[in-house]
Amino acid sequence: MKMQMPPLTPYLDNAATTAIDPEVIKAMDAFLSGNPGNASSPHGPGIYAAKEIERAREIIARHIGADADEIFFTSGGTESNNFAIKGIAWANKRKGNHLLISRIEHPSVLRAAEWLHTQGFEIDFLPVDSEGFVSREDTLKLIKKGTILVSVMHANNEVGTQEPIEKIGASCRERGIYFHTDACQSFTRLPLNVKDFNLDLVSLNAHKIHGPTGTGALYIRKGITMDPIFHGGGQENNLRAGTYNAAGIVGFAKAVEISLAEDIAKMTMLRDYFIDTIRTSLGGIRLNGPASLRLCNNINMVFPCDGNSLFHYLNKKNIAVSAGSACHSTRNTPSHVLLALGLSPDDAKQSLRLSLSKFTTKEEIDYTIAAIRNFIAHEC
Repeated sequence: MKMQMPPLTPYLDNAATTAIDPEVIKAMDAFLSGNPGNASSPHGPGIYAAKEIERAREIIARHIGADADEIFFTSGGTESNNFAIKGIAWANKRKGNHLLISRIEHPSVLRAAEWLHTQGFEIDFLPVDSEGFVSREDTLKLIKKGTILVSVMHANNEVGTQEPIEKIGASCRERGIYFHTDACQSFTRLPLNVKDFNLDLVSLNAHKIHGPTGTGALYIRKGITMDPIFHGGGQENNLRAGTYNAAGIVGFAKAVEISLAEDIAKMTMLRDYFIDTIRTSLGGIRLNGPASLRLCNNINMVFPCDGNSLFHYLNKKNIAVSAGSACHSTRNTPSHVLLALGLSPDDAKQSLRLSLSKFTTKEEIDYTIAAIRNFIAHEC
């Protein structure tokens, strides 16, 4: 009797969150089950937790070419982005009140900027071209007297566009303007050196790289004045109050430690295989975002059918994909990123994002391609 194989369950929504790596779980276990110490307490368990947190800080700093005392731990990317945008704005409002934000930023950047506008700050939005690129030239055109911050993400969470942050960072540094990048999607997947790229603030998080949720960091270049957005204890040099999430921080560092170049190569190969196979075998499919200078794990396409119907069909086949950013994917509105690229609302609603991880297999990709083919053949 032939043994029946278990059904495949491809998880292709890794831009929203990733599975925790078993090595990360093992590293966190000492704090989750064996060490009750608060890192701010001066007894043995507390001192042990504090030492492990400082070791984690060094690991993360080293990965981006920073010093350990420039890494400030947060609860994740949303907090890091809010901390960067609001902290710089309030600390520097005497110098100016103008901020430049790209149109395709994560909602945590856009909403923070919009809130600052209600508090008297002036916000301008940087346009992008049809592939999602922000240009240095457009940035320079919109910089004016009173500009205190430019924020452009390193790589877009929906279409994977790798932005020219090195060029924009150099232009901002020449003019004495702070430059922030949201690197939550690119961290460990793209080269990132804060000194080479002239970065002042960088948002990072753990759960996009097989670490735990609820853990992130903000790089703040030495010498920059920031206002805290949390008040309480004196943690993180009085800039981020709150009891340390020691287990999460240790897990974050472990996820960084075990990130490998071969994982990037594998995701890139599977990404290109999916894109090439689906486009050659089916008509009417278009790629959103660039063919090159794209995140290794990102696929975003316009399909010749209703995206919502295709999404639900794939979900019934145990294939997890996304219609856009997880932070607003339940809304029945077109993606602001795709609209900024120039897509019509209809095309935006016919688009789906698939995002891979180091655990994704070719068998899962083939299964997904077959499911999409079947849906389009019978439903479109």
